[in-house]
Amino acid sequence: MSGSIILWIIAIYFGLLLLIAWITGRKSSGNEAFFIGNHSSPWYIVSIGMIGTSLSGVTFVSVPGMVRSIDMTYMQTVLGFFVGYVLIARILLPLYYKLRLTSIYTYLRDRIGPRGYKTGASFFLLSKLIGAAARLYLVVLILQHYVFDAWHIPFALTAVLSIFLVWLYTFRSGVKTIIWTDTIQALCLVAMLIMIIWQVKEKLGMDFLEMSEAVAMNPHFKIFEFSDWGSTQHFAKQFFSGIFITIVMTGLDQDMMQKNLSCKSLKDAQKNMYTYGFAFTPVNFLFLTLGVLLLIVAEREQITLPVLSDDILPMFCTSGILGSSILIFFTVGIIAAAFSSADSALTALTTTFCVDILNVQEEDARKAKRMRLGVHLLMSVLFALIILVIKEVNNRSVIDAIYMIASYTYGPLLGLFVFGLFTKRLANDRIVPYLCIASPVICFLTDYAAKQMFGYTFGYEMLMFNGAITFAGLWFSSPKSLIIKK
Repeated sequence: MSGSIILWIIAIYFGLLLLIAWITGRKSSGNEAFFIGNHSSPWYIVSIGMIGTSLSGVTFVSVPGMVRSIDMTYMQTVLGFFVGYVLIARILLPLYYKLRLTSIYTYLRDRIGPRGYKTGASFFLLSKLIGAAARLYLVVLILQHYVFDAWHIPFALTAVLSIFLVWLYTFRSGVKTIIWTDTIQALCLVAMLIMIIWQVKEKLGMDFLEMSEAVAMNPHFKIFEFSDWGSTQHFAKQFFSGIFITIVMTGLDQDMMQKNLSCKSLKDAQKNMYTYGFAFTPVNFLFLTLGVLLLIVAEREQITLPVLSDDILPMFCTSGILGSSILIFFTVGIIAAAFSSADSALTALTTTFCVDILNVQEEDARKAKRMRLGVHLLMSVLFALIILVIKEVNNRSVIDAIYMIASYTYGPLLGLFVFGLFTKRLANDRIVPYLCIASPVICFLTDYAAKQMFGYTFGYEMLMFNGAITFAGLWFSSPKSLIIKK
């Protein structure tokens, strides 16, 4: 397929996003619009957009590929996600709306103390900046390899241009814009996923019923694991980890909660969370179903699959095996997944740094806006620099380490919020930063020792262990004579 056609599709796609940004930013470009969308976001629009935010470009290529190694057991985690969304709607959202928060970490200032507050916000900034940049890097790398290399466009230019486009449609109105752009991107993502599944079905020469039966009868159509307690895919580990992953990476994540806080009321935010949680389950099921179908095609056509599972879907979509048009679906889908996640992360990073670190709410409106625009540009530059550094290192293990670091930093946030919400003790704010740094270090050493001594590998349950260590440190360091009244 002609590369110029793909280039035109990308240009039209971003042209649509810029048009939406212009429309939404014409009358509202102040900090209130950027941070919380003037509290006027329709809940159903937010709900659709959050699907795109949750499914990054890495998810788009990774989830189908993981079927080869762990079957469809990821659905156990997804079921846990839904329970987590319900808990967020019932416990965290009422708290955030009661306190009328712009940044959710402001809660830590009043409940834990100023040091705990700054520590929590800093941990979020670190994890989100590194994690989001690494995710976007992998997507830019895929686009570079399969699309832009043919035009001899340097990787650095692709990366910088990608960040520039995200900055361009978010810098004016932030959340007020991205709830609409993310909705368009989420719909594109799901539509492209369905189109790819349709192309695979056509390749197999099956109707819908035959395709469903082929998937259901395949050995990889295994959702539940109850027998092997040592497996990281055991139901209990996956399900309960899914609950805590959702609470931490959605309920305690400014990126995800910022859109919820832009809804008109608590009731609307809760409806958004329920709807989003319900819709997120079948979308992940479709990704896993696609993975099974790709394995069926590979077996039938005797196709040698890539060593890395993440390369399975890109290989099928760019090699012509499934037809030439599927490259368009893949390109649009991965761009939609990547940039709906990147724009949201960039907006959340700007909000947290402005509100929690610089305290822009204490400045006059004109100066606060200038500070926000400067921070937004700074975060965009940092995004680009991290992507270029990762490319220069060019080591897959480094990327894995980045993801590990980002995931470890969410544990202390879990411990801080659980201590604040479910105990009446005052925290020893002076030592909170040290506890939050020590907790991930202890987790890393414990994981290493468990592998060496018992052959046990921690899975998602490490997040709960990490949070528990932070909580225990807060509890035992708390002056027992100081009990707050709730």
